[in-house]
Amino acid sequence: MSWFIRKEKGINTPTEMKREAPDGLWYQCPNCKKITATREHKLNAYTCPHCNYHEKVGSDVYFELLFDQNKFTELDADLTSGDPLNFVDTKAYPDRIKATQAKTGLKDAVRTGHGKMNDVKVVIACMDFNFIGGSMGSVVGEKIARAINYSLKHKQPFLMISKSGGARMMEAGFSLMQMAKTSARLALLSEEKIPYISLLTDPTTGGVTASYAMLGDFNISEPEALIGFAGPRVIRETIGKDLPKGFQSAEFVLEHGFLDFIVDRKDLKDKLSSLLTMLK
Repeated sequence: MSWFIRKEKGINTPTEMKREAPDGLWYQCPNCKKITATREHKLNAYTCPHCNYHEKVGSDVYFELLFDQNKFTELDADLTSGDPLNFVDTKAYPDRIKATQAKTGLKDAVRTGHGKMNDVKVVIACMDFNFIGGSMGSVVGEKIARAINYSLKHKQPFLMISKSGGARMMEAGFSLMQMAKTSARLALLSEEKIPYISLLTDPTTGGVTASYAMLGDFNISEPEALIGFAGPRVIRETIGKDLPKGFQSAEFVLEHGFLDFIVDRKDLKDKLSSLLTMLK
């Protein structure tokens, strides 16, 4: 059995024959820690095939998932923030905007567009958390308002996909005004009997939750999304009590009547198009 015994210790592969595994081939789920091929993870709508953890994704993924053949017309693609307050923290606000635009390839924290979803015409506004925490500034409010205007003009259903840390502090009162602005436009949709579906994803908090995210004819969410106004730590320190288990999760919010249903991202397109077809 000498052939079964390793005579030499260690690995003696010459350096020139070693091969490094290319980056990006594998995805490790932050929830269950299991490994999945990146390609399989993408085909599974960026959800873990082992525990169904929904990875945080941006507007590019949602548009690809929802619009037929990823064909859509983007609205107000070049709208960018000004600096009405001449705000400076660790850097000037315009410099922060430019740096974030260069890093993310986005103009601001929301993108809007119209196209077909399973042959149903729809207008979609989708937020991007990577752009200053998906914060709601004047551009976010304006782009959503204009998307609603397009929906009104063309009598097409409106889908809002929210993912935000709340108001953009660099714009102070200008940011808070977007709550009233978008809510007023949504009231016009209601008057015209045009469906509005609000999809809350992880996380949806702050002024976004306090305005357009919770004003849908149907308020729906992805599994285990964080939904709330203030964060759990702030609430705990304010009331001086421990919070219930699962507090501010989509399941907790659904149980207490603030959501209509929770939908898996893999089923999102079919569920939404079926719902809109029934509402015609």
